Amino acid sequence: MGDAYGLRWALPADLKEIYGQFGIDLAEFNGEESWTLPLPARFIVDPEGIVRYARVGPDYTRRPEPEETLEALEGLRHDPES
Repeated sequence: MGDAYGLRWALPADLKEIYGQFGIDLAEFNGEESWTLPLPARFIVDPEGIVRYARVGPDYTRRPEPEETLEALEGLRHDPES
């Protein structure tokens, strides 16, 4: 599903080699030939299917704090456009 939203990235050849040195085969793990990993993402989508909040980044160690998401939700409750 990440492919449909552009939320996967392909590992370059040098990283594939490093993963291989550790015995990691993403193609086997993914069940298909691409050497891809998902991008961490968080979305708030309203009942009409409109994305009201999105945070996407390649570094899985840097995610939005839960408070940020809660603030976004609270802001939507008070926003007459949402």
